[in-house]
Amino acid sequence: MASGFWEQVVADGLRVPPDRSLVEMTEDLTRMLGDPDPEVRDGIAFPTMATWIDEGVYDELLVGLGDGMCHGLDIGIGLAADDSVFRRSFSALILTECIDRTTTAGLAGPEVVLRWGDRVMGWLAREQDLRGFVPGKGWAHALAHGADALGALARSPYLGRLELTVILDVIADRLLTPTDEFLVCGEDDRFAYATMHLLRRNVLGLEVLEPWIARLAAGATGRGDADNNPFRVAGNVQSYLRSLHLQLALGSEHPELRTDLLLTLMGHLRTTNPAYFPPPRAH
Repeated sequence: MASGFWEQVVADGLRVPPDRSLVEMTEDLTRMLGDPDPEVRDGIAFPTMATWIDEGVYDELLVGLGDGMCHGLDIGIGLAADDSVFRRSFSALILTECIDRTTTAGLAGPEVVLRWGDRVMGWLAREQDLRGFVPGKGWAHALAHGADALGALARSPYLGRLELTVILDVIADRLLTPTDEFLVCGEDDRFAYATMHLLRRNVLGLEVLEPWIARLAAGATGRGDADNNPFRVAGNVQSYLRSLHLQLALGSEHPELRTDLLLTLMGHLRTTNPAYFPPPRAH
């Protein structure tokens, strides 16, 4: 469809055109999710699909739409620094909307949401293109959008203790994986925000959460040599732990274990930053 058609849809407040097939429009929008032009991808495709999902336009087609987004997660997987990242990343963002719609409207069912969750977590573990912002092409943000999808999964009542524990492991695995560059486009905050949604479910206890934080903290101390930046892992993990601490301290809708988690995080942040938090001097 001509770009003028979609520009008119945006100008009309994203109302669904009555004279066009929803299936054909969805095929067009799905292709546009991978467009390197941010005006097409961010300005038209994403807001249009997200709005229509939220308004229930896709309710009867939601399972097929979500499955299609799962397919988008595999396109170009393993590549880095090319335009295929946009299709994967924005497929994850639309899948986030699909998962949230199943939660708010009681659609699909546990089998569908768990299937989508498996695909999201598998993709996030394998994604190699970690660019946040691409000059001239806008946001790639694969890890941030993956974190958003994890947050939607954490909010879903279809996920229980086992599945929420897997989400924690996926977050830890991703953050503990060395990166060529630091994550500097808010990925730490997005992963922490997803974690907050999980913690607010009040399903997992300290017997799960404390060892998980300790595992992250073990990777929060710089290790390297003359050829390897010691903060390639530690810097990302430190940023995440600090963001999680801040969101627990300042956020609303506190989880039941908030006080215990704050104390645990503070203890590990002190231990992993001894130069800034020396022990008190004996008198």
